[in-house]
Amino acid sequence: MHAITFKQPGEPSVLMLTDVPQPIPGPEQLLVHVKACALNRADLLQRRGKYPPPPGESEILGLEIAGQVVAMGKNVVGFGIGERVFGLVGGGAYAEYCLIDQGIAIPIPEKFSYVEAAAIAEAFLTAQEAVLTLGQLNANESILIHAGASGVGSAATQIAHQANAMVYTTVGSSEKMAKIKNFGAHAILNYKETDFAAEILRLTNNRGVNVIIDFIGATYLQSHLEILQPGGRLIIVGLMGGTKTEIDLRLLQQKRLQLKGLVMRMQSIPEKRLIVKRFQETLLPLFMNGKLRPIIDSIYPFNEVQTAHNHMENNANIGKIVLDLSH
Repeated sequence: MHAITFKQPGEPSVLMLTDVPQPIPGPEQLLVHVKACALNRADLLQRRGKYPPPPGESEILGLEIAGQVVAMGKNVVGFGIGERVFGLVGGGAYAEYCLIDQGIAIPIPEKFSYVEAAAIAEAFLTAQEAVLTLGQLNANESILIHAGASGVGSAATQIAHQANAMVYTTVGSSEKMAKIKNFGAHAILNYKETDFAAEILRLTNNRGVNVIIDFIGATYLQSHLEILQPGGRLIIVGLMGGTKTEIDLRLLQQKRLQLKGLVMRMQSIPEKRLIVKRFQETLLPLFMNGKLRPIIDSIYPFNEVQTAHNHMENNANIGKIVLDLSH
């Protein structure tokens, strides 16, 4: 089968289309003929040699797929050959065929194309866990979501809006501010032109927010602790601003703050199955009635993966970048 691979870590130019053996499904796995897959920041890190796949997972890039079931393990129940499915994988999505656990695969609703389905899993499952499960966001609370134009950020904004929270988000350009204005945020801040922490305090009459979804890490940590309300929750889902910093622990203690981390890829199959179950019960109905929608920035043919990676490297995307394997 064809797959995107690289021999040495490096820039997008190292990616190439090669022939590799087709995987064989285990007892509880589906073999999916991949029709579309989406890019994630983790793919860029892995390509640079900084984010190896978990033990036992494919070395091929890619964490989410949409496609058609072509074979199944002996213990699989509830799925049939030819069924359309989407979901998270630990690796292997940049390929014509990919394995997925039966408890993580989700049937694609009729209303969605393969490309649309490929843009849902990683963004909305991550956002669900950050905003609802770990963030425990309630109606009438407030939330700050960074990277509001990213896949996870745009998903988190929609989810928080549906939870009837007061939603603030940050982006890095006026163009992105304009394009995400209908995602559900009450205020959109350009972090390159304003001090987001000072602006949050101004907008909230110095009360701050209850929850923060953080993609930055070290460089924002102290500011985040300062603008969280007592009992606030800081959910770290990315470390684009570094991994190490000093903090004033008195703020954690005095304000009873909660600091939580989230990495989807490293979670076990049983944990991911529970996450998918929550998604099917809570968020999937909102997709069916149109209250949630995948945000797709761009679609590239499979053989243009280098261009797609460059697009993400340039932070130019608003929503998900999808690779189309259907042709």
